[in-house]
Amino acid sequence: MILGGHFDLPKLKEEILLLQQKTEDVHFWSDSSSAEEIIKELNEKKEQVDQIEKLENDISSNLELLPLIEEESMKEEIFSSIETLEKEMEQLQMLKMFSGPYDKNNCILEIHPGAGGTESCDWASMLYRMYTRWCEKKNYKVTILDYQDGEEAGIKSVSMMVKGKNAYGYLKNEKGVHRLVRLSPFDSNNRRHTSFASVEVTPEIEQDTTIEIDEKDLKIDVYRSTGAGGQGVNTTDSAVRITHLPTKTVVTCQNERSQIQNKEQALKVLKNKLLLMKLEEQERELNAVKGEQKNIDFGSQIRSYVMHPYSMVKDHRTNVETSNVSKVLDGDIDEFMESNLKKGL
Repeated sequence: MILGGHFDLPKLKEEILLLQQKTEDVHFWSDSSSAEEIIKELNEKKEQVDQIEKLENDISSNLELLPLIEEESMKEEIFSSIETLEKEMEQLQMLKMFSGPYDKNNCILEIHPGAGGTESCDWASMLYRMYTRWCEKKNYKVTILDYQDGEEAGIKSVSMMVKGKNAYGYLKNEKGVHRLVRLSPFDSNNRRHTSFASVEVTPEIEQDTTIEIDEKDLKIDVYRSTGAGGQGVNTTDSAVRITHLPTKTVVTCQNERSQIQNKEQALKVLKNKLLLMKLEEQERELNAVKGEQKNIDFGSQIRSYVMHPYSMVKDHRTNVETSNVSKVLDGDIDEFMESNLKKGL
């Protein structure tokens, strides 16, 4: 076998056989949610096998052509085949990047402006546009869970559900503090300002019984729904804000039509957040035992966007940078995400 390790074909085929056996059980569809997850996993593994087998066949074919590379008539064909192989390898490599337990899941992305009033609120709205444009390019579905306008401009906070394959695997790399340096459009003296906004990303976890929430630990507030961009919204007091008192975790939801539905959605988001906090705590404890130091944690500055006195976007974790700030703010952020994903391989 040419490819091994993470792409162990015999192991993948064995896993496919076990999954297929589950689908043949007479009670398979008694739990439709579980059945759908199994079929989804089965199709993903079949796709991996098809990609690996195709790549192995292509590599074998090109190895047979190598002795002919000295012939002028064959050079162009061989080099073209090698370029195609490189692209196929890159696509296969992407499979390794999403090996985390929740990487393939949908996720909840939240943006909160830092200190700085209107400047930071405006920066938060720029990030919101950047991520929604990126989602459009990926054909991901975005549902706004909560949207709070800033007092003068921008947004006070936004929470949105992002649905699509590997949504969490990609967006988890955006968690942290984002820094903007620019000439302020809100400063009459046209001075340079630095603004901060934080991004939080939580995987959507459909089923988990390890997190139990005591109603006594919750503070539930209701308020009037508001909408983004002047869209029509429900004007009743149906929006819900839930505070988990032991952890000071706050979640809000206003996209549903009723208070009950918003509460259910908010509780689901809260459960996902608490589970992620639990997993992160376990990871910190494990790293402490190993004596490892993590360079990046929530609250750290992960990326700077400089618009004055020069143009540059730089990721501080990988040192990947570009001078095309406008392109990045228009949603072209794959380079930064993929460099962080490759760093973890």
